[in-house]
Amino acid sequence: MIIVENRFTTIEKSATFGYMANRPREHNQIRGITWDHPRAYRCLEASSRAFEAEHGVSVAWDRRSLQAFADVPIQSLVEEYDLVVLDHPHVAQIARSRCLRSLPFPSDADISSLGGSLESYVWDDALWAYPIDAACQMAVRRPDLCAGIPPTWEEILSGTASKIKPIVPLLPVDAFDTFLSLVASLGEVRLPHSDKEFVSSTNGLRALKTLKALYKMGPAEATRWNPIRALEALATTDEFRFSPCLFGYINYARPRFRDKTLAYSQLPRFDGAGPSRGILGGAGLGVSATMSRPDLGIAFAQWVASEPIQSGVYLENDGQPAHRRTWRTKGAETNYSGFLSGAFPAMETAWTRPRDVWFLGLVDDVCAVIDNFFHKDRNEEEFLRDMNKMYRGRLAEGSE
Repeated sequence: MIIVENRFTTIEKSATFGYMANRPREHNQIRGITWDHPRAYRCLEASSRAFEAEHGVSVAWDRRSLQAFADVPIQSLVEEYDLVVLDHPHVAQIARSRCLRSLPFPSDADISSLGGSLESYVWDDALWAYPIDAACQMAVRRPDLCAGIPPTWEEILSGTASKIKPIVPLLPVDAFDTFLSLVASLGEVRLPHSDKEFVSSTNGLRALKTLKALYKMGPAEATRWNPIRALEALATTDEFRFSPCLFGYINYARPRFRDKTLAYSQLPRFDGAGPSRGILGGAGLGVSATMSRPDLGIAFAQWVASEPIQSGVYLENDGQPAHRRTWRTKGAETNYSGFLSGAFPAMETAWTRPRDVWFLGLVDDVCAVIDNFFHKDRNEEEFLRDMNKMYRGRLAEGSE
């Protein structure tokens, strides 16, 4: 049996992380932190039990909220945790601080990476996490209520879509993510646009007008909904029939997970523009730079990201795999086809948002004011000017 050295004696309670507890570190235990949804923890807990049975090393998991997953700096976690499940926009900050260890590139990278999932964790020519969960913004519908989703944004916004009741989650961070997907779908995939503008006026205004129209088509409370809340409404009520844009969760495509099963597909496109491009999401698994036995952390991360585990115990326990071969080989199975087959085109064309050190600060700034854009019906031109001003401020900070 391999013994993991003990680095900590207690874990302090934290309202931010929710599930932490004061308890001693087991002598032969690696500790990791993920986020609080079955898609994020059940698959890792099951995989960890299998890893312990095979290798004699225990991996225990704490959970933090979905908001903390997006917001909390990785640097604040690595002194308490050996393994961190993270969001790829953090990679520039990780590379600057070196709070995680750079990892060996997978030997099967040419067949394992789905869309840009692997590449999204590369910065400064180093790999900072292995993709274990793949996601992007995509469309979703109730097959029993909605035969198909209008293929273009223009059709959705024309008014006929009101008969099929669309819903878009517009919690500030999700509203900003949808804005980015709209901009990318208009063909502007190189962001920032310049050192003065985060996004061009033409595409920024068209995306904001589309976003405002989507808000006006749905309930006002959608500005308090994240994708999970929207998916719950779709799967457990008949109030809505489809969402043209949200981050997909495999759980809701599984039979018997909820009252109704959902099916996923590519985002609508804009007339006169190219293919739709939903922003890339998902999660990667990184190894703390302070871990006393990094070989064990790397071994587990490689193991859980491998195709046999992704296609087996990980997928079978509510996991949303990141291995491309898993999506291709398991996509025809009834339990997974509504997601793995339906969402595959969206994943292959997913667009990676900026990951520079200034970007997360810009996200915070925009999210702090975007509610006023909806509830106070702020002018799109004014809001875009404010966004670009925020961008210039964060860009200046990031260059210091």
